[in-house]
Order: sequence, then C-alpha cells, then structure tokens
Amino acid sequence: MKVNEKLLRRAIEIAKNAREHGNHPFGALLADADGNILLEAENTVVTENDCTGHAESNLMRKASKKYAPEELQNFTLYTSTEPCAMCSGAIFWGDVRHVVYALKEVGLYEITGETPYELALPCREVFARGTHPVEVEGPFLEEEARQVHLGFW
Repeated sequence: MKVNEKLLRRAIEIAKNAREHGNHPFGALLADADGNILLEAENTVVTENDCTGHAESNLMRKASKKYAPEELQNFTLYTSTEPCAMCSGAIFWGDVRHVVYALKEVGLYEITGETPYELALPCREVFARGTHPVEVEGPFLEEEARQVHLGFW
C-alpha cells in the first residue's frame, strides 16, 4: 500500500491545484507497474468551459494519444475521487485495467449535498458491465481526500 498512498496523495495534490486554478477539486495520474508517474491531469470543467473536462477523462485523452492500448493495460490510474460513470467509460475504452481511488463517490455526495448533476453509479458497477475486467481498489485516504472539497461546494 505504500506506493498507493504516495500516488494517491499526489492525485489529491493535483486536485488541490485544480481548485487553485478555479476548477472543481479533482486530480488523477497514470503510473506504470513500478509506481513511476507517466501522466497527470486535473479537472478543467470551469476554465475550459467543458463539461467533460473531468480529471480522469482529461488523463485518458492524454494517455490514449501517447500509449498503445496494450501498454495502457499494464498501467494504473490513481484518482483523488472515485471516477464517475463518464470517466469510468473513458477508462474502460482506453483499456486501463487498474484503478485506485481515494474518496468514494458517496463520500463526495455527502460533501456536495443535493445537486441536479448527481449520477450515483459506482465505478465498480460500470466496469462490471464491461467485456474486459478493470480491477478497482479503494477507497483509501478518504479523510485526506475530503479536505480538498471542504468549503468548495
């Protein structure tokens, strides 16, 4: 779990950066099997005026341009918050086979309160409907991951 903690903390730091840049506080990164960070992405929904600018979707756009699907299968996506249904789809179609997240979706909704954009569908359920497996680990470091959201929503 040491590599997971280090990389999840970096994803949370990326989420803090997104918030400082005027975006929603979400961050993600892609790492190889040795824990080396290959790519990072933050949420850009506000600054790019793009509802699909979630951290994981942004990361998968970068990753699919840089790496072949066969390579992506061996990488792990670390994210500050459980991927939403849209991002889970991008991860699935991008062929990343391992996801590790900090704050669970339900924990995020506890912070945000009721919103017209809640799509309560855990990533494990999305991936379970796919034709290839995606291993999911999490939640981890939830209290640390919650902190970046406090006072934002």
